[in-house]
Amino acid sequence: MSKFVIRKPEKEVISLRIPADLLQIVDTKAQEADVSRNELINQMIIYSLSNMEGKG
Repeated sequence: MSKFVIRKPEKEVISLRIPADLLQIVDTKAQEADVSRNELINQMIIYSLSNMEGKG
């Protein structure tokens, strides 16, 4: 059996300005999904980048 290795993904702190009404939608969706705002935004960015037309 392979050994369990604890990993801490490297992340960088950024500042993001978005309209207050959009932030409220993100917060509501995050709460409904029981994830943090940060986790939801990360997953949405990954999904969007993976599904963009004209990738490359």
